[in-house]
Amino acid sequence: MTLAILSRDYQYETEKICRIFFPNEKINLVFEKGGVDEKDIIETNIDNGTATVFCFVNGKRAQRKKDLSQSENKELEMGRLLYSCLTEITGYTPPWGVLTGVRPSKLMTKYINEYGEREAKRRFIDELYVSEKKTALAADVSKTEFGIINLSEPDSFSLYVSIPFCPSRCSYCSFVSHSITTPAAKKLMPEYLDRLCDELEQYGEIASRLNLKIESIYFGGGTPGVLESSQLDRLCLQIENSFDLSTLREYTVEIGRPDTVTMSKLRTLKFHNVGRISINPQTFSQNILDAVGRQHTVEQTLSAYRMAKTAGFDSINMDLIAGLTGDTAENFSQSVDTAITLAPENITVHSLALKRSSELAVSGADVEDGETAVRMLDCAQSKLYESGYIPYYMYRQSKCVGNLENVGWCLPGKECLYNVFMMEECHTVFAAGAGAVTKLKAPDGDFIERIFNFKYPYEYISRFDELTDRKESIIDFYKEHI
Repeated sequence: MTLAILSRDYQYETEKICRIFFPNEKINLVFEKGGVDEKDIIETNIDNGTATVFCFVNGKRAQRKKDLSQSENKELEMGRLLYSCLTEITGYTPPWGVLTGVRPSKLMTKYINEYGEREAKRRFIDELYVSEKKTALAADVSKTEFGIINLSEPDSFSLYVSIPFCPSRCSYCSFVSHSITTPAAKKLMPEYLDRLCDELEQYGEIASRLNLKIESIYFGGGTPGVLESSQLDRLCLQIENSFDLSTLREYTVEIGRPDTVTMSKLRTLKFHNVGRISINPQTFSQNILDAVGRQHTVEQTLSAYRMAKTAGFDSINMDLIAGLTGDTAENFSQSVDTAITLAPENITVHSLALKRSSELAVSGADVEDGETAVRMLDCAQSKLYESGYIPYYMYRQSKCVGNLENVGWCLPGKECLYNVFMMEECHTVFAAGAGAVTKLKAPDGDFIERIFNFKYPYEYISRFDELTDRKESIIDFYKEHI
């Protein structure tokens, strides 16, 4: 498919909207009319204040024109013209309309603060073409987030710890993670943990110098569950020795794969006052697990969950993914039923994102169409509401099937604070480990500055001194913004 942006206007937004409708298509971007393949083509142009969109796809034509000379938001108007054409051609009406941003609930909060809830919802529906159901979901998330956001103060911060290792790589994964079963990864792990402990100590010193108070800790990956009990113990001890945890509200370890869970690891985490863990089935259909290379069984998920409850964990999250290769709306509905029957305190429902570096994308595999994924999420939403769960945070990813969303659901009072703090950029997040990104939030406003760690563990280890040097900028940042 060819996308011709003749006036070179609004390339990013135009591409995003095209990918909503054609997630499996390779889009060839050009900036001139001549010499393009006329079989499947989308053209956009603004000439003398008039916007034109022409589409000829799958043998169907659609065209729209509009005078934008008096428009206050020409990008939005162009997006709506393109959306209208593609909806006509495909017969598909994406439920998030022309809204392509990562944080729809953040926009909803902004609108509610400026215009009130009723007008905010109207703008979502009438101006952004968001469905009533998704508009209501965004509003509900906004309301729940509000109380959590208010817990954060100018001197607050959270800590993220990256464990970029997994038992094996799933076909949909795009994270920079190494299979711990390989000799190279096993060789890297001891020195990686050495450097990680060094970095945690450095962050502790910085937090102390700046009189910052820690709100939440989150171990992510990768699969932190690949660590042995002794390694988890070492990291937790390093955190306790490096930070004043008297203000800590929440401590989460995303164990990840159920086949990494042992009672020894769970007891170690409980000993160090970890209050929240995540055990992620992704699906309760064994054939789908096998198809995506998940390499654990449904029974292992059930066993890991029972083990965690026996160990005394009363805040457990389980992830499900809508749109996995080969999955159906009926199968996904059964997975939701199974999760609800187990009654974990959190259930996070993700939409499959076809990332460029994933095996699925490299192999050219198709993802489920948007309409199937919509049915999956609608089913999950209805069942979770009926079962007493509430939506408390939301975000979206690029190349997400159907331009859909990821939503964290929880039983009331069991919200994951870190997820909201991080997604809504409430305060600074110090991020340790390979691939981690520190986000510095200005205490005197909304300005965000990012510090990127090296992506790969071997690079993180070999160039660690460079990361140490970068941390001096954190002190300078706070001096500038106090």
